[in-house]
Amino acid sequence: MPNILSRAPTALAACITAGAALGVASISCAETTPWASNEGGRMRIVAMPPEPDGTVRGALQIEPKAGWITYWKEPGDAGIPPQMVFSKASGVTLSSMGYPVPKRIDNGKLRDIGYDHAVALPFELKMEDPGKPLNLGASAFVGLCRNICIPFQAEFSLQLGATKGTPVEEAMILNAATSKLPEAPSGDFAVTHYAMTHGRDKLSLKLKLPSGTLAPPQVIVTGPQGHVLFDGINGRRDGEAYALDMPVGKLPKNYDIKGKRWGILVIAGDRAMETSLAFE
Repeated sequence: MPNILSRAPTALAACITAGAALGVASISCAETTPWASNEGGRMRIVAMPPEPDGTVRGALQIEPKAGWITYWKEPGDAGIPPQMVFSKASGVTLSSMGYPVPKRIDNGKLRDIGYDHAVALPFELKMEDPGKPLNLGASAFVGLCRNICIPFQAEFSLQLGATKGTPVEEAMILNAATSKLPEAPSGDFAVTHYAMTHGRDKLSLKLKLPSGTLAPPQVIVTGPQGHVLFDGINGRRDGEAYALDMPVGKLPKNYDIKGKRWGILVIAGDRAMETSLAFE
């Protein structure tokens, strides 16, 4: 289990020194950790200074080596979804974590969902005490796979000071990561109808697709943890809508869908939309 040592406390000291030199009480103290590496690739954390309300924006950057892949939040038939845990001593909670649009990667009979290129997973934290400098301890756990899947865990330490101005390099990395996230439903791209058959063996969907979409969309539905619907059948135009059915497969024993929410990702051309399906 490869770990990465904490970055030496020179980053925060440099921020403090810079602030003193400029005659200001505080200055931007973002940080980018050193890379942690294993035979399948490398990863690191980029984080912005805390905002006045205690929000901290960051990203986990993962760079698989050529021929290797890493995984989306639901990895498909096999694989390890990315996980991040932050030290309780850091005084933060994880508010959200985003996942750029993935691709389906077929490997024989296995169907993976993930990335065969560098990817950054943006996240937001909330500080318990926004007035204090933040010593952030984090653990990241991902899978990097080629012929076999290698679990990859690393420990990171960041020191973040108060905000004055915007650190340009870190902001560019986070903005680029955010720009690759799926969009929310809109008037021209949405799920307009969904229903489970009485036998619960099929999920029927109707979609509003962006104007000019010619090819059938790629649809991925995520149900109970580890259960993914890949294969749409009976795809057809239905007026201005696109309709299809998704075979559900075998759900966990005694699974009650009432009150549950499933996720859905629709990729149509160069656009992708993500939302949830609530089953009442």
